[in-house]
Amino acid sequence: MTIGYSVEGSTDRALLKGLHQRWCPEADLIEGRFRGSTGQSLRREYRKICDEFEARGVEVMVFLTDADAGEWREVQKNARSKFPSGQLTRAIHGVADRNVECWICANPEWLAKLLDESNPEQFMCSDPKGVFERALRIDRDDRKEKEIAELTRLAPLGSWLKNASFEDFYEQVRSHSLQRRCHVENLRETRS
Repeated sequence: MTIGYSVEGSTDRALLKGLHQRWCPEADLIEGRFRGSTGQSLRREYRKICDEFEARGVEVMVFLTDADAGEWREVQKNARSKFPSGQLTRAIHGVADRNVECWICANPEWLAKLLDESNPEQFMCSDPKGVFERALRIDRDDRKEKEIAELTRLAPLGSWLKNASFEDFYEQVRSHSLQRRCHVENLRETRS
């Protein structure tokens, strides 16, 4: 199987690589072009990305974006409305409720223990991006993508389901996995 993905940043890319390693390591993972943020050209960007993925034999397309200050369901609805309708059945549209750090920090006790941080409460905020980057020592020169991918691969993802936007993303991934040659664990059985 060939999975294409388009993200907005390095943490998003690292998270997807960690999920790929965990759920479908035998699949080919192809990075698509970086998605811009202008609503005016979003429809054209999607068409170009889909055309490139089709030319490369991509079977499933994963688009991951942040809602930032918006409501994630509205951001997702807007993205899907601008997506080529003939490609929707092959697409997964993940929208983190603020940013993917909200997903990564969904189990603050586990994360604090992994990162040797004494205060798990620091990750319990509406926007944990800064706290997460400080704890992982992320900077402009070292985005820590390997570490984030490994963290994601090892994470107790069942506990991430308490985040509604991750739960929606997971349900899309699981639905696609049941139709293809990919085993995605049933997180509802491992929720903790």
